[in-house]
Amino acid sequence: MRPGEAKRQEKERPVPCSSILILGVGNILLSDEGVGVRVIEAMREMKLPNNVELLDGGTASLDLLESLANRDKVIVVDAVIAGNEVGTLYRFTPGDITIQGQNPVSVHEIGLLETLTIAGYLGCAPREVIIYGIEPKETGLGLELSSEVAGIVPKVVELVLGEVGSKHT
Repeated sequence: MRPGEAKRQEKERPVPCSSILILGVGNILLSDEGVGVRVIEAMREMKLPNNVELLDGGTASLDLLESLANRDKVIVVDAVIAGNEVGTLYRFTPGDITIQGQNPVSVHEIGLLETLTIAGYLGCAPREVIIYGIEPKETGLGLELSSEVAGIVPKVVELVLGEVGSKHT
């Protein structure tokens, strides 16, 4: 690589069309495990600022790398099992948690934190990542959220809207 070539390549990296991504992750076939996706569904009909994109990330992990790349802010919503009361709402950043256990052995075992780490290694990590987690009740087969978790969805929507400076409409 010749001098100046790296700068040219950096400028040519694709930039997402929206600077803020609201990402719902989870498996909607496992009841409350799908709460992140259900929050995205609840926000679909809302008027959001032009710089905000909603994404149903489902159970994808490494596939989300391109969607996360170079964003100013990513707000993730997911079920989080921390052993507290059902419907407990958590707000944290990736730096607040650590990856436990062994390294993944295949790309199917790569989670959100690992994907964000890879984005950092590639130089395209989002500038800010905020994660909203909801303590689930049911994670067995089922398409519906438990009443406790469904009841917290409007609160999560309001908090997420506050993060992007938008009012509910």
